[in-house]
Amino acid sequence: MSLPIVLITGQLLTDAVWQPLLDAWAARTVVVADNQSDDTITGFAQRLLDSAPPKFVLIGHAMGGFVAFEVMRRAPERVAKLALISTLASADGPAQTARRQGYIDLVESGQFDQVVEERIPILFPEDKRNDARLLGIARQMASDTGAETFLAQQHAIMARIDSRPRLGEIAVPTLLIWGEKDGITTRAHHDEIADAIPGARLEIVAGAGHLPTVEAPEVVVRLLSAFVDQ
Repeated sequence: MSLPIVLITGQLLTDAVWQPLLDAWAARTVVVADNQSDDTITGFAQRLLDSAPPKFVLIGHAMGGFVAFEVMRRAPERVAKLALISTLASADGPAQTARRQGYIDLVESGQFDQVVEERIPILFPEDKRNDARLLGIARQMASDTGAETFLAQQHAIMARIDSRPRLGEIAVPTLLIWGEKDGITTRAHHDEIADAIPGARLEIVAGAGHLPTVEAPEVVVRLLSAFVDQ
């Protein structure tokens, strides 16, 4: 019997970002962790552990990767395999903090709807920024998240610790997936993680940006299904 799978969703994103996987894995036990009820990375991680099966495959996207690193620090014995998508292990630098503060300022001035519009150029590569399907998914996920939850997620991300010092302790099979046109995370971010985790493997999704699960679903479903089953 295959192990349960726990998905950790990123900031301003909902279960919709996983829909291709949820469809493909309809016969499996798949849990989408709560990414809307806490305002710290440690809080998200502990909530996940409190509700997750005893042993599971862990897949984190973006902010979900930050939570995944905390899960690995707290309860590595419960994770059988780890997959990380469009994420990074370092804490924010000044440029990232300034960008996040800009989003907070928009929300606090009553312009939450503008946040997702500001993010579109870094979420999607230039040739996809007029794709009605992708823009519709991004805007709906933002609307479903809402301003209050977004601010809580933002504060959690801004206060996260640097996960790099303990990456070498991760001792489970690990897969990284990165869209080659991601405007938020870089190849260097993923190489840094892959180099630090023993045996980790990086797969690059050609032409995809920050949301490869919905931009190139057939590729990501294939990669993750093979990884989970191997």
